Amino acid sequence: YVPRNLILRYSKPGDWVLDQFMGSGTTLIEAKLLNRHAVGVDINPQSVSIVQENLQFRCDTNSKIFVKNGNAMDLHFIKDSRIDFICTHPPYSNIIKYSKEIEGDISLLDGDGFLVGMKKEVAEESFRVLKKGTMCAVMMGDVRKRGNVIPLGFRMMECFLQAGFVNKEIIIKEQHNCRATDYWKRQNNNFLLLAHEYIFVFQKPHN
Repeated sequence: YVPRNLILRYSKPGDWVLDQFMGSGTTLIEAKLLNRHAVGVDINPQSVSIVQENLQFRCDTNSKIFVKNGNAMDLHFIKDSRIDFICTHPPYSNIIKYSKEIEGDISLLDGDGFLVGMKKEVAEESFRVLKKGTMCAVMMGDVRKRGNVIPLGFRMMECFLQAGFVNKEIIIKEQHNCRATDYWKRQNNNFLLLAHEYIFVFQKPHN
């Protein structure tokens, strides 16, 4: 429901939607159902195969959907100012590794290395391919290491602001049934479980 509501709110039929961390292809599926064109990118070729299979359904739309094995830090195959809306969900640093040793996989990077990649390549490439005045929605959560909260969401937000975006919305999404939830519940800790994610909606300025 998250990508569906975002696509409905920030794009119109016939627009081009980009998800450069497409995972299993939820954004692309919703784009196809909602009569939007879409480009999906993922660095893991296994993800590409899964998405291609997940898109094999018929619906009463004329959507063009392109799936590519590529790197979110290098979208050279998309020309400047061609995308109407970005809707994506990057990894939370290296909390969950999406590959073992794929070069350029940002989910293998920790801390400052992850944020450098998000700012210098991911945010700047997003800014380049997006049309002026249109939106970029990025979902990100905070993480906990050694019992301490790292505000990864807001640090990532700063990467996009430094790339030239302005912040239109910060949406708080309840987060349930995470992979680590049962583990932390069994621990004798004196801190609360993280139970939220952020959806940052950025805009590329008109000028």
